[in-house]
Amino acid sequence: MTDPYHPPVKRSVEIAGHKTSISLEPLFWDMLKAAALREGLPLSALVARIDSERIAAATPPGLAGAVRLWLAANAR
Repeated sequence: MTDPYHPPVKRSVEIAGHKTSISLEPLFWDMLKAAALREGLPLSALVARIDSERIAAATPPGLAGAVRLWLAANAR
């Protein structure tokens, strides 16, 4: 595992045919990659699913926050 106190790292992912950037700490990138592997999805497909769930929320957070919240909820 990488240093848990490392600053966010920006990466590009493709959602619905367009690229967007997400800044997450390496710990969250590692967790997201592991979740995509467990779900049998490419990383971009999992992020797209999280994004669609986020958009449907009554008060949607930003995408990076939604990814962190999704990971925390699924870690329980």
